Amino acid sequence: MDLSGKVAVVTGAGRGLGRAYAEALAAAGAAVVVNDVDAEAAAGTATAIAAIGGRAVAAAGAVGSAEVAERLVGTAVAEYGRLDVMVTNAGVLRDRMMWKMSDDDFDTVIDVHLRGTFTCARAAAVRMREQGEGGRLILISSPAGQRGNLGQTNYAAAKAGIVAMARTWAMELARANVTVNAVVPVAVTEMTKTIPAFAPILEEAERTGGPLPGWLRRDEGMGTVEDVAGLIVYLASDASAGVAGQAIGIGGDKLALWSHPAEKAAAFADGGWSADAIAGAWNAFEPETYGIPAPKAPIA
Repeated sequence: MDLSGKVAVVTGAGRGLGRAYAEALAAAGAAVVVNDVDAEAAAGTATAIAAIGGRAVAAAGAVGSAEVAERLVGTAVAEYGRLDVMVTNAGVLRDRMMWKMSDDDFDTVIDVHLRGTFTCARAAAVRMREQGEGGRLILISSPAGQRGNLGQTNYAAAKAGIVAMARTWAMELARANVTVNAVVPVAVTEMTKTIPAFAPILEEAERTGGPLPGWLRRDEGMGTVEDVAGLIVYLASDASAGVAGQAIGIGGDKLALWSHPAEKAAAFADGGWSADAIAGAWNAFEPETYGIPAPKAPIA
């Protein structure tokens, strides 16, 4: 994929997945505005990109406010003359069981993930519509937003909301040729190391210094941050012009398309449903599962 001439903003790009996204976009030819709340980390990513001949500028700031979002877009325009791609990756965790989660725990995660995605995407959409040449909004979601996860009320709600915004904005921006998609990545990061289902396996791989097990890469779709970056480059490219409103999973050796919520089954009763009638009919339905399944290693 050749992204020469394109300009991208990547939020939360000082480390982990965000850094991998920024480096991959730059390697494909895009100029990148590297955002992170940690100014030193943002500068480190920009320096690393420059060291391999890429173009990047650091722009520190905590996403969430309209002021920061507009400054990031303004930096892209001031430095490189335009904006073509916005990748909303920045995030934080404040994991607690629901009855222990404080208002601040909830608000902090919602502000960075959900509001930060909204304000950055809105600022980017305004600029892209003014340019009149289309663009790409790539919103980063999570399996927790698709399935739910213990201790992640705030995070799961934000990530589910991000996918809903992707579908809505894909409709709203279609006439402007701005595509909007959600990416559902699974990779070894400091965040995923805190997920109980994966923590023991990741700790063992880190302790031994060996590669992740093949079954984990294929069956669970979990690998390195670099394994995810190819999808970001594809969605930023002209080759993805017909892809919009989708939630696309990637990790390890696995690429997946997540389904949209849809009615799974329906029943009808003349005149409507009483509580007793619902109780009698409910066993005909097969309830949906929920939660991120614990990984299961193959039997040796």
